[in-house]
Amino acid sequence: MNELKKLRESIDAIDLEILSLISRRAACASQIGHLKNGPIYRPEREAQVLTRLMEKNPGPLSSESISRLFVEIISACRALEDGMKIAYLGPEGTFSQQAVIKHFGHAAKAIAYPSIDDIFRAAESGNVDHAVVPVENTTGGTIPRTLDLLLKSPLKICGEINLRIHQNLLGRDISKIEKVYSHSQSLLQCHEWLNQNLPGVPRMEVSSNAEAARLASEDEKAGAIAGEVAAERYGLPVLAANIEDEPNNTTRFLVIGKEESPPSGCDKTSLVFSAKNRPGALHDLLSPFAKCNVSMTKFESRPAGTGIWEYNFFADIEGHRDEKNIAKALHELEEKAAFVKIFGSYPSVVR
Repeated sequence: MNELKKLRESIDAIDLEILSLISRRAACASQIGHLKNGPIYRPEREAQVLTRLMEKNPGPLSSESISRLFVEIISACRALEDGMKIAYLGPEGTFSQQAVIKHFGHAAKAIAYPSIDDIFRAAESGNVDHAVVPVENTTGGTIPRTLDLLLKSPLKICGEINLRIHQNLLGRDISKIEKVYSHSQSLLQCHEWLNQNLPGVPRMEVSSNAEAARLASEDEKAGAIAGEVAAERYGLPVLAANIEDEPNNTTRFLVIGKEESPPSGCDKTSLVFSAKNRPGALHDLLSPFAKCNVSMTKFESRPAGTGIWEYNFFADIEGHRDEKNIAKALHELEEKAAFVKIFGSYPSVVR
C-alpha cells in the first residue's frame, strides 16, 4: 500500500508538470499567433512536429497514441488564435467527421454539409477555413465527384488523412435486435459478420451511418452499424466492435483550402493532365517522371467530358512541387501535355 501511495503521488506531481508545460506551450503558440499575419493552420509545420515526436518517442505509449495526444494539444493551442471552421460531409456522426477530429482535433469547429458540392462551395466562399472531403477507399475505389470538383475548383490540397474504417454494431441489447440499420456500403462491408452473428435479421438501408445510429437510439429492438463518433453522438453502447469483413478497409480524405502548403520534408503532389491525340502521347507524358527519378504512387484515368474517348489522368507523386527534380519533371510535362493542373503539394500522412 505504501508503494501504491508513492506511485500515485508521483503521478500527481507529474500531472502538475505536464499542466505547467502545456500552459507554457499554449502561451508560446498565442504569442506566435500575434506575431504572424498568415494562416493559423500550417500543415507542413504540424507534420514536422508530429513526425519529430513520433521519431523521438521512447515508449511505452505507441507512436499512434503520441500522435493523438499532440493533435489535441495542437488543436487547443490553435484555438487560442482563432477558432477554425472545417466543412465535412454530414450529418453528424459520419466517418468524415471522424476524419476531421483525427486531423484537426476536437477544438476545431466541424460543420456538416449535405453534399461534396456544398463543401467545395463553403470553402471557396470563405464560409469555412478548410474542408475535408473523401477521395478514395481501399475497397470502394475513387470518389468521382471529388475529382470532378477538384478539376474545376481554385482550392488547393493542403493535407491528407487516412482513416481506418472500423464498423461497430451499436444498440441496447444484441439478443433483442430485430432489424439492423446502416448505409448500403457498410452493410456490404459487414455482410459475412451479419450472416454469422445475426442470421435472418432484416437489414435496413438508410442515407448514412449517423442516421442509422439515430434510428437505433429510438428503438431498443434495432441495431445500427456505424463508427465511434456516431456511438458517442447518440449515446449507444458498442455491442460488437470492428465487425467489418475486410480489416484493412481505409478511406483517404483530402484537406482542401485556399493556401498552398510549403515543403515539410516528406510531401506528396497531386495533379491531373491530359494527352494530345497522337501515337505514344501517354508514354511521352510519363517519361519526365522516370527521367527525373520521381515516384508515382497513384495513376488513374477518368473521362474528360470534352469528347468521346478523351480522358484526364489523375496522379499522385512523391515530393513537393518546389523540389528541383519535381519542378523539372512538371515543367517537361507541361511542355508535352494538352492540359496540366496541379492540385497541390502537401505533407504525406503522418498521423
